[in-house]
Amino acid sequence: MTAYVINEIVITQPDRFQTYADQVPAILKAYGGEYVVRGGAPERVDGPEPPHRLVVLRFETRAAARAWRNSREYLAILPIREATSTSRVYIVDGYDA
Repeated sequence: MTAYVINEIVITQPDRFQTYADQVPAILKAYGGEYVVRGGAPERVDGPEPPHRLVVLRFETRAAARAWRNSREYLAILPIREATSTSRVYIVDGYDA
């Protein structure tokens, strides 16, 4: 079943955050993931104000999403994201019709 990683991000140090963002695509590709949404300006339709940035990633399975998230390569750059932003990250299963 397809799985999605959803990351709601508030960036506090844009220049330093960019060093993280520049490294993610190659790691994501190596683990079979792809961007569905990367940035853009969220428009509030209902509820509280949205985060500065919203990222949605797609993987073939939840196991693949976890493998990417727990990979040596990703864990090496994760401290940059943690130091330059605050995030809420979820892994959710999609619907395969």
